[in-house]
Amino acid sequence: MTCLWILTGTEALFADLAHFPVSAVQIAFTVVVFPCLLLAYSGQAAYLMRHQDHVVDAFYRSIPESIYWPVFIVATAAAIVASQATISATFSIIKQALALGCFPRVKVVHTSKKFLGQIYIPDINWILMILCIAVTAGFKNQSQIGNAYGTAVVIVMLVTTLLMILIMILVWRCHWILVLIFTGLSLVVECTYFSAVLFKIDQGGWVPLVIAAAFLLIMYVWHYGSVKRYEFEMHSKVSMAWILGLGPSLGLVRVPGIGLVYTELASGVPHIFSHFITNLPAIHSVVVFVCVKYLPVYTVPEEERFLVKRIGPKNFHMFRCVARYGYKDLHKKDEDFEKKLFDNLFLFVRLEAMMEGCSDSDEYSLYGQQTELSRDGLLNNNNGNTSSSMTGLTISSVDSIVPAIKSPPHVNNTVRSSGQMSSQTETDELDYLNSCRDAGVVHILGNTVVRARRESRFYKKIAVDYIYAFLRKICRENSVIFNLPHESLLNVGQVFYV
Repeated sequence: MTCLWILTGTEALFADLAHFPVSAVQIAFTVVVFPCLLLAYSGQAAYLMRHQDHVVDAFYRSIPESIYWPVFIVATAAAIVASQATISATFSIIKQALALGCFPRVKVVHTSKKFLGQIYIPDINWILMILCIAVTAGFKNQSQIGNAYGTAVVIVMLVTTLLMILIMILVWRCHWILVLIFTGLSLVVECTYFSAVLFKIDQGGWVPLVIAAAFLLIMYVWHYGSVKRYEFEMHSKVSMAWILGLGPSLGLVRVPGIGLVYTELASGVPHIFSHFITNLPAIHSVVVFVCVKYLPVYTVPEEERFLVKRIGPKNFHMFRCVARYGYKDLHKKDEDFEKKLFDNLFLFVRLEAMMEGCSDSDEYSLYGQQTELSRDGLLNNNNGNTSSSMTGLTISSVDSIVPAIKSPPHVNNTVRSSGQMSSQTETDELDYLNSCRDAGVVHILGNTVVRARRESRFYKKIAVDYIYAFLRKICRENSVIFNLPHESLLNVGQVFYV
């Protein structure tokens, strides 16, 4: 078992990969850590060979009396460092699980401006503390705690070897002989250790297995529910044909104000919008679909934070805004977020009036053929004068596409008056947006509730209706993440059966 403790005792060193470069860790391990660990464990093995009755407390008995207390202090400090490594590793695993959508949303605090891996998760830190106290108070025996630790370490080594085999085959594409040699040597040693810890499962080794099973259940249920919710939102997106068929008023009463509809979709109109306008008789005069994305960078510059596009014709007054944040960018004040969003929205309107045609190609696929025909007609009627033809065509508005097809002889008149019309249109739309902003801003959040079908099996009902619903209830809400004001928050619920 000496080699096992040599290998596992260095895990604290590799927890510092986010603090130091890989080469520094490799040199420190090879030159300092590994020789010291080898000498220490070899000395303990020699001591046990002579004093076989001191197995329980061999470490402290093998220390000479003259250096007992200094070694005791160093050993205590080493235990603290090792616990810190376990905590850091847990934070990293939870962070990766969050990125893959396999764990409920928790608060992640980034403690470094340079290194993405230096994080702190308060909720997980409290859970680790409670588990440590429970294990220590429950066992009251260091041998059982050692059995639990040994079981966890051996299983981790076995799983790491199996994953390493996949990396060698799929990523590194090593020769099969090299993979076979590595697999044989590793599994011979690790399977021997694994067979030894099997006899210790009833003596404390069951604890890490139960904890791992609980976290596996949580991760699987959360991932299943999240995937089903996202698939429902993706497949239920509203087409532009349906939006355009409603007309400028969207078939409803357009009340004064701006509605900010928050969605996870960066393209298309979410199903929550159709659900909202189907059940309510009115919608705000201006609708902005807001999608917040977090990027793996420290911060996103203010001038690159918001991406604004128009949805539908101009008289629909519908926009999409993608807000991009780094891991150190925080929503400190919702008023500040609104101000920046509207500033970028007004800037987009000005630039659109200047460029005469800033559209979303995906959402205008319905009119793509008409756009090409009108563009060709303008080129033919102006003898190849590309600049004048493109200036006279506003492809972001359906009203400007259709006349270009029906009446090509009047294109020159449209070109002459395009500057005055765009300026007047820009002023009118900016005044309209300002008046709607003064009328009030409402934040609309979607709340898709996942439920199991009535004919589903009992374990699926338990997983979806109880476990996933409980995790959704205790995880961080979108209103907290976006820092939205509760007095102007509107939740739109819908039920989805799986």
